[in-house]
Amino acid sequence: MSPAAGVKAPLLPGSSKSAPAKPPSVSGAVFNVSTSIIGAGIMSIPATLKVLGVVPAFVMIVVIAWLADISVEFLMRYTHAGDTTTYAGVMRESFGRVGSILVQICVMITNLGCLIIFLIIIGDVLSGNQPEGSVHLGVLQQWFGIHWWNTRAFSLLFTLIFVLLPLVVFKRVGQYTPIQERGKVFKASCSEMLTQISIKKSLRYSSAISVFLAVVFVGISSVMAIMALLEGKTNSPRMVPELDNKAAFFDLFTAVPVIVTAFTFHFNVHPIGFEMDKPSDMISAVRISMVLCAAIYFAIGLFGYLLFGDSITADILINFDQNSGSKIGSVLNDIVRLSYALHLMLVFPLLNFSLRANMDEFLFPNKTLLAKDNTRFWSLTLVILAFCYLAAIAIPNIWYFFQFMGSTSAVSLAFIFPGAIALRDAWGISTARDRILAAVMIVLAVVTSTIAISSNIYSLITENQS
Repeated sequence: MSPAAGVKAPLLPGSSKSAPAKPPSVSGAVFNVSTSIIGAGIMSIPATLKVLGVVPAFVMIVVIAWLADISVEFLMRYTHAGDTTTYAGVMRESFGRVGSILVQICVMITNLGCLIIFLIIIGDVLSGNQPEGSVHLGVLQQWFGIHWWNTRAFSLLFTLIFVLLPLVVFKRVGQYTPIQERGKVFKASCSEMLTQISIKKSLRYSSAISVFLAVVFVGISSVMAIMALLEGKTNSPRMVPELDNKAAFFDLFTAVPVIVTAFTFHFNVHPIGFEMDKPSDMISAVRISMVLCAAIYFAIGLFGYLLFGDSITADILINFDQNSGSKIGSVLNDIVRLSYALHLMLVFPLLNFSLRANMDEFLFPNKTLLAKDNTRFWSLTLVILAFCYLAAIAIPNIWYFFQFMGSTSAVSLAFIFPGAIALRDAWGISTARDRILAAVMIVLAVVTSTIAISSNIYSLITENQS
């Protein structure tokens, strides 16, 4: 099946005689795009305000959202100019097989990082964390006290074996279709077509729920911040960063990859965009979604900073273990944490499905379908789960993973690859403005990512020496 045929194929066998489905409206696409953007990254946005200050963080969110909008426009324009319907296909037309392989590798790295982040957050909710020496209890420890069975390692292992494993062993994602999120993977392959078909079917019902969960999270945080403000218990946020030395200045760049990762959804542009009647509808949906998501990100960042001040952690859910002084406040704290952990548990199997399918096609391109080979299927499934579990236990800090992805795979998918496509101009449609914007986009992405990586390496070296 060709990519074009896959996108236009009926969702269910034997449904070709039925009336064609009505293309989604712009509002429907806004929900789809928004749920692709808003993911686990929302939990680290408040920490970026602590690093950057309120004003620079707001400016950075706006600038990255604007650049993401431009990069999506590049992708859609070159996709419609060529003979492909996928991100990997656009890169293949511009840079050959190497281009499509680079996209595939970056998507797999991003998805693997997201799975690890999901497990870290679930562990934070259930068993707490100890960032920078401060102890934060999880819901299990607050309810039952501290025991061996609700330690981080055991509770995550229990969740992995008895909750997540039964979900990820399904060989067809359509059998359970839980809530979708930003981690869906697409490339020009049969695995992509299967995932695209499932997404068309499930996003119709789940996108609004995903956005609703994010809005509820922002709403509860807002109510708690306003209550604390009225009671005079809020913290005074810094408007600008504190630059005590040269190292503090370079530390500012470590927050940029976190915001970049939060706005990376480009592997979902094509499945959503090719359901629209007109390319301009997709561009409009993306712009509306950018405004909506930027507002949500800044709101949760500001309210979270007001609530917890400089004690805010990389995963804001950790901070919700604090005693609010009232029964209602304690209930709200538990609802915020448990609802989002449940949300991630339901998203985890879909992300795992896509990662497993792409890894199989990358490692075993000439083998039979993965669903027909039980040995290969179980081997990949268990290797992915084991690696994610070990990484989540060894490095229980989502900030490091957001920084790594935002400095490598995510920034490549969001800015470097789209900019390179516009500069390569395989179809001769780039304007002078396009080439300037593409060059600026690539330079900014490479410079900020290089400084962020260098700053992190320097910090690790100095910590080990001290």
